[in-house]
Amino acid sequence: MATPIAEELAKKQKEISVAEFFERNKQILGFDSLTRAMLTSVKEGVDNALDACEEADILPDILVEIKKVEKARDEYNIIIEDNGPGVVKKQIPPIFGKLLYGSRFHAIRQSRGQQGIGISAVVMYAQLTTGRPTRITSKISEDRPAYQADLVIDTKKNKPEILREETFHWDKKTGTKIELTVQGRYVREKRQSVYEYLRSTAVVNPHARIVFIEPDDTKTVFERATDRMPKPTVEIKPHPEGTELGTLLKMGKATESYKLLSFLVNEFSRVTPEKAREICNRAVVDEDLRPQDINREQANRLLDAFKLVKIMAPPTDCLSPIGEILVKKGLKKEMKADFIVTSTRPPSVHSGTPFQVEAGIVYGGELPKDQNIQIMRFANRVPLLYQQGGCVMTHAIENMDWRRYGLEQRGGSGIPVGPAIVSVHVASTRIPFTSESKEAIADIPEIQTETQLAIRECARKMLSHIRKKLKLAKMKEKEEIIRKVLPLIAEKSAEILNKPVPPIEQVVAKIMNSIIIEDSISYDEKKKVHKIRINLTNYTPHAKKFKLGAVVPSDAKIQNIEPKPEKMDHVIIWDMKRIPSTEKRVLGFEICGLDRDDYDENELYVDGIDPELVSGAEEWDATAFEEKSKMTEKGEEEIESESETEESKRTEIKEETEEKAGRKEETEEKVTEEKIEVKNVEKKIELESEDKESKKTEIKREEKKEETGKEQWELEKKKDETKKVVKEKKGEKTEKKEVEEKEEEEVEKKIESEKGEAKDSKKAEIKKDIKEKAGKEREEQ
Repeated sequence: MATPIAEELAKKQKEISVAEFFERNKQILGFDSLTRAMLTSVKEGVDNALDACEEADILPDILVEIKKVEKARDEYNIIIEDNGPGVVKKQIPPIFGKLLYGSRFHAIRQSRGQQGIGISAVVMYAQLTTGRPTRITSKISEDRPAYQADLVIDTKKNKPEILREETFHWDKKTGTKIELTVQGRYVREKRQSVYEYLRSTAVVNPHARIVFIEPDDTKTVFERATDRMPKPTVEIKPHPEGTELGTLLKMGKATESYKLLSFLVNEFSRVTPEKAREICNRAVVDEDLRPQDINREQANRLLDAFKLVKIMAPPTDCLSPIGEILVKKGLKKEMKADFIVTSTRPPSVHSGTPFQVEAGIVYGGELPKDQNIQIMRFANRVPLLYQQGGCVMTHAIENMDWRRYGLEQRGGSGIPVGPAIVSVHVASTRIPFTSESKEAIADIPEIQTETQLAIRECARKMLSHIRKKLKLAKMKEKEEIIRKVLPLIAEKSAEILNKPVPPIEQVVAKIMNSIIIEDSISYDEKKKVHKIRINLTNYTPHAKKFKLGAVVPSDAKIQNIEPKPEKMDHVIIWDMKRIPSTEKRVLGFEICGLDRDDYDENELYVDGIDPELVSGAEEWDATAFEEKSKMTEKGEEEIESESETEESKRTEIKEETEEKAGRKEETEEKVTEEKIEVKNVEKKIELESEDKESKKTEIKREEKKEETGKEQWELEKKKDETKKVVKEKKGEKTEKKEVEEKEEEEVEKKIESEKGEAKDSKKAEIKKDIKEKAGKEREEQ
């Protein structure tokens, strides 16, 4: 008897391990070309090194070295060494030799790597392309020897194999070193290169020091811009808003809670006992039910209740943004430009996942003016160099109208043209990447909105900077031309009239009609002091008075202010009382306690004067000054923590008041329902009595209608007759009036004609007398 076809097909079916799948589909992980394979190998190693150092609160010091393998085509040795806490001997094989193995996948907090694929995928790619093992060296303590192992991956079982291991003395306190050989291609001048990746990494990781040695032995050091470590992140629980059906059932089976109420409170963030009770009531599920006994229908009702109950947004201490100052330091350290501005948005939420967007714009300098702006994309402090067109950050930039901010943009959409670099960083507990290669973020509307808000804030400051510089340049050019031409005109006119040369200052003031404010900043390396000088010149024909304000960073100390200001609290305000025409005033102060790059541009504002008459300062912005004054009283971190606590308190208070209001509404609704029922009963009784009385009244009304109808008919007849008589009388009166008016008009015309004849005769007599007198006078002369 022949065997069925199904049995023969079943013999061919085999289990595929994760390693085998990615071995055949390595392009999914970013190994689709030799150039990208080189970049991905370095990227995964550096990301792991940065994460390890930050978790151990160690300032990262990373070495990246690439060497060309002799007598081999497109093969390179890659060495990545860090000063982190090291890796325990037991954990080295699974971390580096097993895919989908890691410690951050289940943790809900911001981190670079989460899937447990990155570095093990690099080991697999090195083994697949060159057949050589990867060497791992680790040291976890200063008083212990270093451990070294050569390993490969058994792709059929997705398990590591140790080929060699030993311990030896390593002149290093702690750290990890990875040495592997991959097939790749090294490039330097392209944007998608190892050099550009490390340069971008130094921008968003200003606390890291990276040393890069290229195949031609060129050594580049990306120095750290700050010694302050990023804010440590705290692991949080999942939020109800982003929970799915299968996840809820799985969590219910794995929990240690005995009741549904305690399960909701203990396993989810921002769920209080009152909220959990409200969720159970809305879902019509017993709060004492065992979480392990939740069925599919009950889980669906719970998910619907999550959407109906107002639950606070998840906490944001799981995020670690870079901060405006450090973003600016990182950009300034690696970019040469005239102007750099940064912005950090407050945390936001999408589908229960907290995230935060930071942006920066670099403008001017040596950047090309006739090319598209450069876009720098980052996710959790990691540069994204590929798949730019499919990223939500790029879409947010393309959908903005950059013509408003001084850049060229055909049609009002697309990537603008101009000397600028736009940097966007998204920090989140779960970045919604479009693929496993983690090179582009999906089009989440909330992320796109926050990205555009952050970029617009930077673009407005960039536009004000451009306008300020252009206005000052035009006024200076105008002044130079006037001062060249006017003296020559004055000298020539004085020679022609034989008079002394007149002063030209007042004439210059009338033509210029502007107050020019010029400021300069110098830095004393020895004293660590910024010296600021502000020159004001009144090029208007009249004396002017106004207030001038200068904003100073909150963490700076102000000294040697001249002249004495009206107010001084990190916002210096001078009352400029009556500056006569063509006169100058000089203001100055010093700032200590900042690095050179922390203060490179003055923020100057004027009040009490038309801003169109001022070049070099902006109009007074009360809201901006309030924000700056808040920053002066407390540090940024304190303000952020206080704002978070205040927001949480406010939301808690709102929730409590809403709950109380809801309870009151429920009781009021019950009372009102009872009152309505009582009123309905009373109305029924009243209606019955009213029906009886209404029947009697209707009969009486009908009788009265018959009697009154006849009387009204007779009255209407009499009214019509009287109206006719009145109309006839009115017609007679109008006819009489018309006749009388015509007679009066004829009489008036006759009188006027007689008066005109008399006036003409009198005028003729007067003219004759005047002529006779004039003739006599001529005869006498």
